[in-house]
Order: sequence, then C-alpha cells, then structure tokens
Amino acid sequence: MTLDDLRVFVAVCEAGNLSAVARDLACTQSAVSQHVKRLERETGVALVERHARGVVPTRAGRVLYEAAQGGISSLDAALRHLGELRDGRSGTVRITTGGVTVRHFMAGTIPLFRGRHPETTLEFRSSHSARRCIELLHGGWADLAWITFGDPLPGIEQRPVVDLPWVLVVHADDPLAERDSIDPATLTAIRYIAHPDNSVSHRRLEEDFIRLGVRPPTPVGTADWDTAVLLAELGIGHAVLPSLPRLDVGAPLRAIPIPDLTPLAVGWAARRWHTLSPPAAEFAALVTRHLTGEPTP
Repeated sequence: MTLDDLRVFVAVCEAGNLSAVARDLACTQSAVSQHVKRLERETGVALVERHARGVVPTRAGRVLYEAAQGGISSLDAALRHLGELRDGRSGTVRITTGGVTVRHFMAGTIPLFRGRHPETTLEFRSSHSARRCIELLHGGWADLAWITFGDPLPGIEQRPVVDLPWVLVVHADDPLAERDSIDPATLTAIRYIAHPDNSVSHRRLEEDFIRLGVRPPTPVGTADWDTAVLLAELGIGHAVLPSLPRLDVGAPLRAIPIPDLTPLAVGWAARRWHTLSPPAAEFAALVTRHLTGEPTP
C-alpha cells in the first residue's frame, strides 16, 4: 500500500469514474484500476462497486476513503509548511467562507494580523454554502473555514465562536418598525426575504418555524444577508437575519429582536487543529478574541 495508491483511491471515490481520474492524472484507466486492486488485495475486502455509470465505494471503501482523505490532507498541509520553512517563506493562510463573512466577522482583525505578519498572505475563497467550505477543507484547498454550524461533520474539527440572535430588519416607515420585539405569529404575515435554499441559516429558520408551530411566511425574494438588508431598505420586504457584528441598520432601517428564534452558531472549522500553521492558528485566535471581547495579547 503506497501513498500514490491512497491518493488515486481518494480521487476515484470523489470522481466516481475511473476514466475521469485517468484523464486528470494523465495515465491509463488500467493504471488507475491497478491502484485500487492493489489496495483491495492488501485489505482483503472489496473497496468499490462497478456500475454502468462508474464506481461507488463499498461500506469498507467509505471507511478507507474517510481515513485516507483526512490523512492525505494533513500530510499535504505539513509538507507545504515544511517547504515554507525550508525556503524561508512566511506562507499563506487560506480561508474559505461565505461571501459576506469577511466584512461582518473579520474586518476588525485583518489589519491587526497584517501588521503582525506583513509577509504572510491571507487568501480568501468565497463559497456559496457551508457544505462547499467543508469540501474545500477536505480537499486541502483551505486551512480554515468560517461556517454556520449545522450537522456534525465527519473528519472536521469545529470550534463555535459566537451565537447570533435573530432580528427582523424593516424600513423605518413600516408598521412593524414601532415594535419592541417580534413574536412568532407576526412572522407568518411578513413579506419574507428568504435565505438561499442551500444555506444552513435557511434550514435553521425552517426548523424553528416547525418547532414554534407557525406557518412559514411566503417569500417575496431570496437573497444573502447583505442583499436582504438592501432590499429591506428599498421597502421590498422584511429580512429575518442573525444580528451580525457589522450589521448596518442605521436610518432608514430598524432591527427588531425575535427572541423566540434559536440563536445561530457560527465559528471555525479545520481538518485537524493541531496541524494548522502558526499563522493560521493565530489568525483564527485573533478573530475569536475580537468577536468574544477577549483581550488581544
């Protein structure tokens, strides 16, 4: 069993097609198949099932895939870090997150980090969902992910940072603007600017509506958090949003608490926290301290 065998096996599981992996690796399909067969001989179990449209891992294959994926990603990160140390480079901290996250959660930390590490590059990769962020972590394309917490994530270490209560953002001329809080019954009649279907925040709201026994409002549009604020300012609808650190709700807007909704947990995710480079671990720590009000050393 070699590292190349495991790399090819991981690629086969993710692509679901031997010929696609062969094209990516510039080799023959037979060569790809030989890597998989060697692993099957050494483990004594079938690792993939062949179908008309490709291959899928067996139950045993999924066990090996998850172990190999995490190990290879950690090894690649370590080798990259060693190369940076060897070449005298300060390296790159690669962060994947949603499109609006940097402004709301990291804008206060980035200048401090850049002042401490002027030679270190901060590389941000925008992702449309927490699931995509995790895929980038698993694939070794990112060191850290800032995500909205949902279901447990195998092979990923999660560190919640803050819980965000929900607010209703409305135009100051809206009748609801005079309220001190919004009750669940009122939510059924709002002009709802919905979150994207693939977002954790959308699912959390749907679950809360069921828990509270209220009928979900009919959406008048769909938008990310920042765009929803703009649409509320234009009077198009009402935005149900987490109370973000840099949520701009000055005139002509109001943000009214919705105390019955479950706060939304957000924070960091990484493959293995102890394998992060020192700059990546420090950046995550600085963001955490800034958001939780802890003193920065």
